[in-house]
Amino acid sequence: MKISEVAKAAELPISTIRYYEKIGIITEDYILRDQNNYRKYAAGVIPYIEVVKKCLAVGFSIHDIKSMISLHGITKEELTRIIRNKVSEIEEAQLKLENSKQSLYDILESDVTCEDGFGKY
Repeated sequence: MKISEVAKAAELPISTIRYYEKIGIITEDYILRDQNNYRKYAAGVIPYIEVVKKCLAVGFSIHDIKSMISLHGITKEELTRIIRNKVSEIEEAQLKLENSKQSLYDILESDVTCEDGFGKY
């Protein structure tokens, strides 16, 4: 596949595909060279990129993903540990957001006015 075909199928800009290749997210396993030395991508790159996109969507950073890729294989136990850690991070963030939301409701209920200056009753 040409890079434009990969970008279209993965619903990503060509620049993102190039970036992923440059930093090692798309590994040489998915890149072939034709007789003119042009890059051709293996069809398996599409589901691979979809996994990368899902990891990014749930909060893994590019650095996290690159670290997992650099392991050249990961045990189910290690993957489970990584995912559980990410779930814990999400739960902590949810708790902080819930506390922030409650604090805002508390401010609303305290009948604070700002006409005489910020935070004056």
